[in-house]
Amino acid sequence: MRLTVAQATVRFLAAQFTERDGVEHRLIEGCFGIFGHGNVAGLGQALLEAELADPDALPYHQARNEQGMVHAAVGYARMRNRLSTLACTSSIGPGATNMVTGAALATINRLPVLLLPGDVFATRVADPVLQQLEQPHGPDVTVNDTFRPVSRYFDRVWRPEQLPAALLGAMRVLTDPAETGAVTVAMPQDVQAEAYDWPAELFAKRVWHVPRAVPEPAALARAVALLRTARRPLIVAGGGVVYSEATDALRAFAEATGIPVAETQAGKGSLPYDHPLALGAVGATGTPGANRFAREADVVIGIGTRYSDFTTASRTAFQDPGVRFVNVNVTGFDGVKHAGLPLVADARAALEALTSELAGWSAPDAHREAAAAANREWDAVVTAAYGAGRQPLPAQTEVIGAVNEVSGPRDVVVNAAGSMPGELHKLWRTRDPKGYHVEYGYSTMGYEIAAGVGVRMAAPDRDVFVMVGDGSYLMMAQELVTAVQERVKVVVVLVQNHGFASIGSLSESLGSQRFGTAYRYRGDRSGRLDGDVLPVDLAANAASLGVTVVRVATVDELRAALRDAKAAPADGGPILIHVETDPLAGAPDSDSWWDVPVSETAALDTTRAARAEYEQHKKAQRPLLGRQTEENHA
Repeated sequence: MRLTVAQATVRFLAAQFTERDGVEHRLIEGCFGIFGHGNVAGLGQALLEAELADPDALPYHQARNEQGMVHAAVGYARMRNRLSTLACTSSIGPGATNMVTGAALATINRLPVLLLPGDVFATRVADPVLQQLEQPHGPDVTVNDTFRPVSRYFDRVWRPEQLPAALLGAMRVLTDPAETGAVTVAMPQDVQAEAYDWPAELFAKRVWHVPRAVPEPAALARAVALLRTARRPLIVAGGGVVYSEATDALRAFAEATGIPVAETQAGKGSLPYDHPLALGAVGATGTPGANRFAREADVVIGIGTRYSDFTTASRTAFQDPGVRFVNVNVTGFDGVKHAGLPLVADARAALEALTSELAGWSAPDAHREAAAAANREWDAVVTAAYGAGRQPLPAQTEVIGAVNEVSGPRDVVVNAAGSMPGELHKLWRTRDPKGYHVEYGYSTMGYEIAAGVGVRMAAPDRDVFVMVGDGSYLMMAQELVTAVQERVKVVVVLVQNHGFASIGSLSESLGSQRFGTAYRYRGDRSGRLDGDVLPVDLAANAASLGVTVVRVATVDELRAALRDAKAAPADGGPILIHVETDPLAGAPDSDSWWDVPVSETAALDTTRAARAEYEQHKKAQRPLLGRQTEENHA
């Protein structure tokens, strides 16, 4: 079959499927692209031919920013539990490198996305072409090599003969739960347009089985033996619980054993918020109850978590001298963290096996009852935060409460950066495993709107509420135009607080006096950025992009606007609700800590005081290298 490399790539991608538990899914559901030299005559032409022949084969979606389209693809993949994703193609040079941040985000969060950046001429006949970076020490090096450290798989197709191996290798990594992340296949622009005679079997339907790895019997026996000794056990549920569709298995395990559940950012929603064994968020942005159980835990069962510094409160969360870890994960890399007993397996398969092997065993009744009490206590705190009644501007917690109240049980909240991830982690009342979508692996400003578009594309039967601060909005709002064009309904709640509220608060706590975090004119007398508030009108900006915009001033007005937005037609495009909040109105405390170093010497009293407090917290940090016994010390 004689096709160009680009035409063969498009035809191949349209024939790829995943299968888990007997259910098939399209692996590559469509392709985002921004065209320029490097892909317009190759992949652009191939996508055009495919669309004319069959619009459903590999639908093309027009993006406005290359980073944004990767974020949309990541949001899509996360919503589909990593079983489906989107491809992204760019021109060479800045179009390609714009995708690097998105690639890092995908890999850190272990979410599959396929990147097809255009590249220079393989033949080098026209070197240096427009936007080509020349390296005197390596003529074969291009800017696309920057994808190597942020991709789980990287290849460059210098010759047509290399394409089948490159594509098959890419699909292998995309569909492997232990390996997945950004997958990059760089495509030199002359090779994209080169014709070749391909074997027909390259384009046959190919189904990639996504396995549920079962725990190795000896490892399972070791984990069960350790758990049976526990008196104060705690489960830390991570994103792997959600991606493996193990939430029902987790609930059954927790109820059978009486082990309470704390959740990471990616694992939030593993249990409904009102389940008596649900302690909610854990770590630096956690609830006091979850962090109290973490401090006292003698055995921690980490399920599908990579134990980020926020989850472990920079290794201060777990304080029992003899605390031990059982780590259920699809990767051995995460399984051995904190000197834990690794149970390398799919989360659902491992939970089902643990439930069976621990039949008849339970944590003490008092432990179960204490968890239920902590759940009730925190729920009352959340109610108070939702109804704070701050004047004249509402608190951000009240905005979160209004969105939570109006949204349906299956609706999705999307966020990534600023002060909101921490407040959402603590305060959002999750009712569905897919209802909470906060990207906190890379915490990328600008992720929210683009990802919200991807989430809605992946789940058109759910309303999507994108919560974004003014700082993150200014980083990347362009994909609102994509939402307008595709008639994708997302409800954007734009919280305007005239600066970087999260970093302002952090700066103050570190003695840096909120320096450089407010959006202000430069003062005439001081020469510093401490003048009047800037006259930026982000609502007008959104309206200029074709978005339906509603301005509200009070929480009651916000609720009314949210209800109207929820009732709007599913194909009516994006709606943005603009609300100002008080940047100094805080959220309930987590009774926890995050390690951000403070200057060891300083002229400022505020910095010196912050350093003294920092040194006190450092004393609680632990290496978490295993049980501390006399034998260890010997």
